[in-house]
Formats: sequence, C-alpha cells, structure tokens
Amino acid sequence: MSRKCHICGKEKSSGFMLSHSHIRTKRSWKPNIQKIRALIDGVPQRIKVCTRCLKAGKVKRAL
Repeated sequence: MSRKCHICGKEKSSGFMLSHSHIRTKRSWKPNIQKIRALIDGVPQRIKVCTRCLKAGKVKRAL
C-alpha cells in the first residue's frame, strides 16, 4: 500500500537514531496520510492526502 500524498508527493523518509553513546540505528519517518473523498476535476474520488495539505486547504473535499 502506497504511503504517498497525492497532492505534495510526501512519502516515507529514513535516517538514524543516535543514542547517547553514539550508536546509530536505522529508523523511518512516515507522513500522516489520510484517505479522503475529494473533488478531482469536478468528480469525487478517493485519494490519499497528508494532513498538512488538508489543513492548508489544498484539497476540496467532496461531501
């Protein structure tokens, strides 16, 4: 299942956790993706959108 925002393209990123003793272990950051019904070209469709795009009003929701 894709965890990518339909609007901005935000997806999972990875990096390291760094402990006090500087032991590095891999970790990942996942965006907060929500499945919503939105108007795409005037037609209601189900898309996956991050909450930052929802809050910024970049998506017109279909009710």
